[in-house]
Amino acid sequence: MSSLPDWMRPPRPEGWRADDLDHLPEAPRHTELIDGALVFRLLPQRLWHSHVSSELTSALTKQAPPGFEVAREMTLRLDEHNRPEPDLLVTTAAFEPNRTWFAPKEIRLAAEVTSPESAHRDRTVKLRKYAEAGIPHYWLVEDENGTPVVHVYELDEPTRQCAPVGVFRDELKLPLPFEITLDLGALALDARG
Repeated sequence: MSSLPDWMRPPRPEGWRADDLDHLPEAPRHTELIDGALVFRLLPQRLWHSHVSSELTSALTKQAPPGFEVAREMTLRLDEHNRPEPDLLVTTAAFEPNRTWFAPKEIRLAAEVTSPESAHRDRTVKLRKYAEAGIPHYWLVEDENGTPVVHVYELDEPTRQCAPVGVFRDELKLPLPFEITLDLGALALDARG
């Protein structure tokens, strides 16, 4: 039986807090905090996931109007015990080079590209937590035989729940959070190299 390294032990009985992530240099990259528990990426990232995330980031960056920025590998401080890391996000926050997280009020879109190990969290836990935090748009990008399929959700403000907007397979065309048109087939081709 092996014991946990000291850095993996929560500093308090109720678990980790959002700010603790900034003081864990031993933690692997992409460590998230969900309900006070550290969540690690256990499996290597698939090349498809990496390519689709990059191509989607590039396409959104080209279409983003002034005042909107697209970022990857940044956490969202939803509350004291939740700091997930979406695969990409769209923010209206001013650029601050030393920041390590964004607040929900600064986010217009959070997007997750599902992987086998994260699919349940992306489809249920993060969908609910992003809505409860007030993030207005959520995309769930799934792999359908090598082609990205985007499930689009929008925040229903009165209930603080995500309402499905649609499932997009060939082309995604949306007016919010800004005018977006994506050729999903081209993203797939670009993802295959």
